[in-house]
Amino acid sequence: MNLLDENFPVDQALVLRQWRIQCRQIGRDLSRFGVQDPEIIPLLHRLKRVTLFTQDQDFFKRRLCHPAYCLVWLDVKPGEAAFNVRRFLRHPAFDSQAKRMGIVARASVQGLWYWRHKGTGKAFLPWHE
Repeated sequence: MNLLDENFPVDQALVLRQWRIQCRQIGRDLSRFGVQDPEIIPLLHRLKRVTLFTQDQDFFKRRLCHPAYCLVWLDVKPGEAAFNVRRFLRHPAFDSQAKRMGIVARASVQGLWYWRHKGTGKAFLPWHE
């Protein structure tokens, strides 16, 4: 399941749906409005095998790596969020749910920085176009 943080731009969520990228949003489809960051990780554990897309830098921490979910910090302008979600989901290193689990990533214009659960350190991948 692809899950969008509550603050994910509404217009960008609509673009994802137009592209037929299935996603649910915190506060709209799951949980409640006003969910605090510390409540999101337990939510991910309950959902299992979920990829959370957020524009909140606080989720880009190695200690948040867990085999049950994937966290992606979209370090891009709000108007570029949908494009970068699609770009991440299509990247050969992360193009399946199984490949994404255990990842905490930062998607930026330059590429992807990420940690892998039980990995040796932070890695970088350029965008695959």
